[in-house]
Amino acid sequence: MNGLIGKKAGMTSIFSETGDEIPVTVLEMGPCQVTQVKTDEKEGYSAAQLAFDLFTKKKPEKMKKPRRGLFEKTNVKPARVLREVRLAKGETAPNVGDEIKVDIFNGATHVSVTGISKGRGFAGVVKRHGMKGAASMTHGSHEQLRHIGSVGMHAMPGRVLKGKKLPGHMGAEKVKGLNLEVVRMFPERNLLLVKGSVPGPNGGYVMVEKSVRGKIRQRQVEKAPVEDKRRKK
Repeated sequence: MNGLIGKKAGMTSIFSETGDEIPVTVLEMGPCQVTQVKTDEKEGYSAAQLAFDLFTKKKPEKMKKPRRGLFEKTNVKPARVLREVRLAKGETAPNVGDEIKVDIFNGATHVSVTGISKGRGFAGVVKRHGMKGAASMTHGSHEQLRHIGSVGMHAMPGRVLKGKKLPGHMGAEKVKGLNLEVVRMFPERNLLLVKGSVPGPNGGYVMVEKSVRGKIRQRQVEKAPVEDKRRKK
């Protein structure tokens, strides 16, 4: 398996063997159950559908009928989140009902995390795009400190061009953080500690995938020329 569904638990810090303090984000990874397996013969691609975060208080009859039928058909306990993970060519597909845990990231040095960023509502150009503002804060300035200023054109073309940075809705978008370093893993507690920015609030659902950056870096180290430290005559 290349990925797993998880939940952002929060941030903390740990100490390395040399005594350096490392800020990390704690991710609660799985366990996830396989609810469906997609094949090339039937669906046209290979993937496994995973379920995460089981319902503990919500009754099954309160769920929507299509999703309730899926869990009843596969004899898997109802869960809140369903995601698909693509399978590589030649990879052995799991069976329906199998439990996937955080130990699939054994040996991984970097991961990529996908989540929904925090919603900021309607934001102005200063907060949304980091603009300076239309005027300086001096005596006589009035209601234009955080305004965008003039955005129009002359007679030609006489309109605001598309793509202009304007006020609008900010956040609540799908964001993918690439190549976050895996600092530590606790398989017995299903926890993964990563160094880097993870999108979304605490308690938000995330999708964690293995990154190829560690393999690329290893190849670069192996191909790097060895420096000749002998004195040149």
